[in-house]
Amino acid sequence: MSESTYRMIEILRILDECENPTGSKLIAEELKKKGFNLGERAVRYHMQILDEKGYTEKMGYSGRKITELGREILEKGLVYNQVDFIFSKFQEMIYLCDFDYENKNGNVVVNISNIYQKEAYNIIKKVFNAGLCISPFTDVKKIDKGKGYEIKIICGTTIDGILLNNNIPSLPVYGGLLEVEDHVPTKFTELISYKKTSITPLDAFIGKDMTSVLNIVEEGSGRMPANFRVIPSSAREKTIAIFEKLKSIGINGIIDIGESGENVLGIPVSENMTGIAIIGGITPLCAAQETNYNVKIKMGEDFTSFDKLAPITPPDKHILKSSNQHDTPPIPFLLSKSWNLIEKVDFDVKTKKGNIIANVSRIDYSDVDNALEIMEKTYESSPDYISPYYNIKTNENGTIDISTVCSLSVDGILINNGIMSTPKYGGLLELSQKPLFIELISYDGSSIDPHKIFIYKNLTSVNSSMNKPNRILASLKEVPYISRSESEKVISKLRNLDFSIYKVSNPRELMYNAKIDNYNFGIVAGSGLNTIAAIKEEGIQIDVKALEKMMPLEKMKHL
Repeated sequence: MSESTYRMIEILRILDECENPTGSKLIAEELKKKGFNLGERAVRYHMQILDEKGYTEKMGYSGRKITELGREILEKGLVYNQVDFIFSKFQEMIYLCDFDYENKNGNVVVNISNIYQKEAYNIIKKVFNAGLCISPFTDVKKIDKGKGYEIKIICGTTIDGILLNNNIPSLPVYGGLLEVEDHVPTKFTELISYKKTSITPLDAFIGKDMTSVLNIVEEGSGRMPANFRVIPSSAREKTIAIFEKLKSIGINGIIDIGESGENVLGIPVSENMTGIAIIGGITPLCAAQETNYNVKIKMGEDFTSFDKLAPITPPDKHILKSSNQHDTPPIPFLLSKSWNLIEKVDFDVKTKKGNIIANVSRIDYSDVDNALEIMEKTYESSPDYISPYYNIKTNENGTIDISTVCSLSVDGILINNGIMSTPKYGGLLELSQKPLFIELISYDGSSIDPHKIFIYKNLTSVNSSMNKPNRILASLKEVPYISRSESEKVISKLRNLDFSIYKVSNPRELMYNAKIDNYNFGIVAGSGLNTIAAIKEEGIQIDVKALEKMMPLEKMKHL
């Protein structure tokens, strides 16, 4: 992306954050804070281009405002920029947080969310009361004519900001799901890197079926959102002293602090660094979502003065016990798990026989006929985008395993032909007039298949009202450009076998707005989980799995 395009994206972000029309002088000042040294004249030039594209609108002498089209471009049209933006956004919030815990004044980072039922509000208060929060200090306002609530909850990024204000660099590394057993945090079960995603890591894990916060409150066991950061080990004692003072004024949320270079809850830590696990700020809201209440959760949205906050309920207990789980085996990341399966792929494009990687999902026996009908209709409506291969197996307990072809099989087939192929991103592809990736999660920075996340969060629309896919699952592979000619021969044969391969790029070409490194080209392949997502969209209960086992393609059926 050119420097000029970066500038225009930042201008759109500034306008999106402004409630009123904004002039070039203010925009130039804001750009300077972000490292763009543009004068007012240069800003006016860029904004004229944005006007012509329909991304902004001039409002007389007052300035300009962003249009709906401009917001759409920000939200999904430049996803490759968003992957870089997520981490920089948190760095910006850390820098701007100026809370002084000694004097209890200054701004803290808050998550702003909306709750639409009083019963949901009571559940949230129950979680606060159990101490599963960063702080009970909140700002609650009634909305929707008194029927709902807007609630501002202190975000864990506030703690990073406090540490930085005390000359301690705190680096957010992962957001994930933490397993709790009998009130003791035991290990992280899933992780996403802050530097490898277009979606905020904790936002990826707040789907209804992914957390069980209320069960932790009521039974002592379950899964909850948590963040992980590292600090220099030389600052460990100073950090602990700060945490003690924060606890005395009602800011806590610390789950565990390791020693220098010590594994913390299954996360390895580099030598001379110390790992810190902190409760996810949005944890109380997850409990209401788990019980089917309508909750709109936003992550790290704003700043508010601490003196405007008050305890939602005084926590009379902190139900989490000390973990001391520093010998837990490191959590495996998806890419390392994938390589060991990719290496086993031996499918031969000439003989049309051999093993591929299969995703294996599970449904009840009573739903199998309906599920197969949905899969058939999905493929018939969009054969260019949907993989037709599947296998059915009946289990002794009356459930059915549905196997589909994992898109990582393509990497294995290419490697089996002497062509290096690296899985780069799992993504959500919107099939508008110009198809675009609207979300990307790196295989290298995640412990869970990105496509499972998109399904859990109900972000797919494989079955659209127009009888054609709207939002489907796809993966992006990166291949050295020197092997492009040979790769195209293999890809051509795979397409003839009805493998879902959408596009092969040129070097440095944007693949549906996803970025490929220099000297490489990209391949976009459809996910075998698209038909599984279609089943879930129709309301059928299905246990979604990915990267499950090897399976001969010749033993699979064709829709």
